[in-house]
Amino acid sequence: MSTDDESFHPLGNEWEGELESMLDDTEYDSQLGMDMARDAMRVTEGELSEAEFHEKYHDDVMEEFGEDERPTKEAYEKAQEEAKGTFSRMVDKFDGDGEQTRREAMKKMGVGAAAVGVGAWGTVDDGPEASVAEGGHGGGTETHEHPDTQWGMTIDLERCDGCLTCMTACQQENDLDQGVNWMYVMAWEDRNHSSPDGGQGLVDSGAYTDFNMGSDFNMLVRPCQHCTDAPCEKVCPTTARHTRDKDGIVLTDYDVCIGCRYCQVACPYGVNYFQWEDPSVEYEDIDGLENPEDPDEITHAEYEHGERWVDSRAPRGVMSKCTFCPSMQDGKQGDEQVGTTACESACPPNAIQFGDVNDEKSDPYQHREHPVKSRAVAHLSGDHISSNRYIPDPETIDETLSEGDDLESAIEALDAANESRTFDEEVLSMMKAIDIVSERLEPGDNKNTTLLQNERTILESLDAIEGYVDLESEEALETLRLADGSEQEAQAQLQQYVGNPSSFNLLDHIGTNPNVTYLGDEPGTNAYQVEGPTKYEDAGLLDRRQEKLDDETVGHIDGVSL
Repeated sequence: MSTDDESFHPLGNEWEGELESMLDDTEYDSQLGMDMARDAMRVTEGELSEAEFHEKYHDDVMEEFGEDERPTKEAYEKAQEEAKGTFSRMVDKFDGDGEQTRREAMKKMGVGAAAVGVGAWGTVDDGPEASVAEGGHGGGTETHEHPDTQWGMTIDLERCDGCLTCMTACQQENDLDQGVNWMYVMAWEDRNHSSPDGGQGLVDSGAYTDFNMGSDFNMLVRPCQHCTDAPCEKVCPTTARHTRDKDGIVLTDYDVCIGCRYCQVACPYGVNYFQWEDPSVEYEDIDGLENPEDPDEITHAEYEHGERWVDSRAPRGVMSKCTFCPSMQDGKQGDEQVGTTACESACPPNAIQFGDVNDEKSDPYQHREHPVKSRAVAHLSGDHISSNRYIPDPETIDETLSEGDDLESAIEALDAANESRTFDEEVLSMMKAIDIVSERLEPGDNKNTTLLQNERTILESLDAIEGYVDLESEEALETLRLADGSEQEAQAQLQQYVGNPSSFNLLDHIGTNPNVTYLGDEPGTNAYQVEGPTKYEDAGLLDRRQEKLDDETVGHIDGVSL
């Protein structure tokens, strides 16, 4: 639902007005951009077909741009018949030299960062028990379906400590100018959630404090959502904005983009950036542009389909946004980087789980579908937990325990086996509870199955302990606070340790099918940003690009700062 009844844009009338003003400063038809954005969202909501959308605007696009590279009405109808999707399926290749199609006279224009209020993404009912989507993804439009691989994220907002490390890593990985934040971390409040100064933080609530769930603040982490049915893609006259068939990543071909900014207007999440000035990092200095072992091999920028430049910072006059690090997914930075992103790898509390959301064994799928168990696995496996507990490995267990040991003596012996760390009833209780609720899936050979790999390690240690101690007895289960040993009791015990987070997608109701899922509290419609635990300037970042530009030429919306 829009934040304003008169606005077509989910981010509200103020944001829509700012976008229209931004288009007015360009050489392109503002009304056409606004109308196409409005109808692109009608397509995602199922009110208008892809073919109807193309036919409606084909003549206007041709008149304005002299080209309309979007798939034709007939192509859409054929794609629907063959159950194919995305623009890139129907576009075989582009001319690598896009300079001939880029307009020469680009004007300085518009919003440089996504300046919207947090409440724009809030639920309609923002009461204490606000309704949320329970993971998963809805159906797309008639021409879109998931590829076999779909890269995405599950982000645990209650684990985020607001350190901004993910933003710094993204900036460094992509050589972004200050204030161009592809990943955005913000603290927020609404009428039901206060910041620590208000006395209602996560730790203050008394829940799962022993495992250092993250910040006292309510956090929101906002990358591009890489929508399965992306409105930004539908309005692009050149198909510079496109979705990769093989893995569902939504990218921008910098050589084909003409900088019309229609994608920025059509994006429901406010995550697009226009590079109106020369980037601070020269093209030749882009990090990882060449493979040092083979100077002829491009590893970070121009690689897709041979010539398409879709990665790292954008050149002047084109659009950019979060890319999900495609050079990593394509193995250009080494096989060990496949299935990872710069922000995920840098996140100290492991709040970001990246991977193939279609794969039930992947980290984001497991975290989305089994958040309580996955949280417990992450806690027991990570070195970042506040306690100094440990899980003994099977070899240590075999060296320490004897057949017939009772539960109490076994715990004492394993605790004494490690001088610096602790093994106690709570650790063993969580291990057993994980066992009870686990499906014992094998992680397989995929790159992003860390949670299942760590779960297997935990269960191997538990099996070794159960070779010496009966943990199925009524007495043992009672000691471990697992009652009758049922899955329901195990789930309840895990919730006592790690909480029971809600699952939601931002603006899921508008039909874009975002591939980023969140665990934790969803902001209400009256939510607003507050200063978080780490200031942007302390992390070498800028909250707004305007702060870097003379006379705030990029513009801003009064009263908000994103």
